[in-house]
Amino acid sequence: MSAILALTGLAFTAVALGVTFVVTAVILKFALKLILLPLLLIKWLIVSLVMLIVGPILFIVGLAAALLFGVVLAVPLLPLLAVGALIWIVLRATRTPVAV
Repeated sequence: MSAILALTGLAFTAVALGVTFVVTAVILKFALKLILLPLLLIKWLIVSLVMLIVGPILFIVGLAAALLFGVVLAVPLLPLLAVGALIWIVLRATRTPVAV
């Protein structure tokens, strides 16, 4: 009987310590976030200003890279375009004109 009572006391003590630890951690976390909130707002402000400056530059670089990529893919197809233009010129020349 004495062992059960001792184990029950230890269990209640463990629960009390756990609850105390959790409550202390939540209060500490809340206080820390409350203290660091102004720094977080300053960080957001600085990041926004940097993106206002860097954003258009990244857009122009991306546009140039896309244009260059398109040219790199189109250059090997130029001989096929030349053959197609030649065929179109030959077929157009052999047609009879329509009377207007």
